[in-house]
Amino acid sequence: MAVGKEIRGKIKSVENTKKITKAMEMVAASKMRKAQERMRSARPYADKIRNITAHLSQANPEYKSPYMRTGGTAKAVGFIVVTTDKGLCGGLNTNVLRAVTNKMKEVQAAGNAIQAVAIGNKGFSFLNRIGANVVSHATQLGDAPQLEKLIGPVKVMLDAFVAGKLDAVYVCYTNFINTMKQEPMVEQLLPLSGARLAQTEAEKKQYGWDYIYEPDAATVIDELLTRYIEALVFQAVAENMASEQSARMVAMKAATDNAGTLIGELKLIYNKTRQAAITKELSEIVSGAAAISG
Repeated sequence: MAVGKEIRGKIKSVENTKKITKAMEMVAASKMRKAQERMRSARPYADKIRNITAHLSQANPEYKSPYMRTGGTAKAVGFIVVTTDKGLCGGLNTNVLRAVTNKMKEVQAAGNAIQAVAIGNKGFSFLNRIGANVVSHATQLGDAPQLEKLIGPVKVMLDAFVAGKLDAVYVCYTNFINTMKQEPMVEQLLPLSGARLAQTEAEKKQYGWDYIYEPDAATVIDELLTRYIEALVFQAVAENMASEQSARMVAMKAATDNAGTLIGELKLIYNKTRQAAITKELSEIVSGAAAISG
C-alpha cells in the first residue's frame, strides 16, 4: 500500500492548502468591505475641491494655473503607476502593467522620454525590471492608504511638470467597478483639462457665491489644484486597494473550489487503488487455499 500512503499524503497536503485559501478568502472579504467604504468616502472630498476650484477659475479667467499648461516642449512624460504590495490577487497587476507598457511604448514611439513614480511593490519591481527611470516610489502602504505617504512621490511629478520638465503626467491604476469586475485605467492627470473641471448647472448654482482671497486668487487656485491632484491620486490608490481585495477574494475562492475538486479526485483514485489492493489480496488468499486443499 505504498501508493495508497502517497495518495493520502497528497490529500492531506491539499486539505491544508484549502484551509489556508479559505481563511485568506474570508480575510479578503472583510478587508474588501472596509476598502470599499474608504473608496466611497474619498469621492466627496475630491468633488468638493473640484467644484470650488472650477468656480474660482471661472471667476478669474485672466489667470491660468501652470497645472493647466499645454503644449510643452520637454519631450518627456511622467507615469504614476499604482499597483499592490502583495500578490495572490489574480491578474490584477498583470492587467494594469500591460496597459502601462502599451502606453509607454506609444509615448516612446512619439519620441518622448519616460519618468515613472511607483506606488506599490509590484509596480516598483516591474518598472525596475524593464529599465524605466523611476524617480520616486512608495511601497508597503498597508491596508489603508495614507496621504502623507503619497504626497512626496506625487510632489516629485507636480514639481517636474510645473518646472517644464514634463509635458504630461498619467496615473495608472485599477478602477473598482464591482466585486467581480475591475478595470485597468490609464488616465491623464496633467495638464488638467477643462472637461475635468467642468461643472453641471446644479453645481454652478450651488457654488455660485463669491470669495474673498487671502493672499491672492492665483495662490489660492494653485493650492486648491494641488490638493485636487493629490485627492485624485489618493482616490486612485483607494480604488486600487478595493480592487485588490475583491480580486484576492475571488482568486482565493477559486483556489478553494479547485482544492475541493482535487481532493475529491484524489479520494476517488485512493479508493480505487485500495479496492484493487484488497481484491488482489483476496485473490491470492483464495488461490493459496485452493492450492492447499487440492
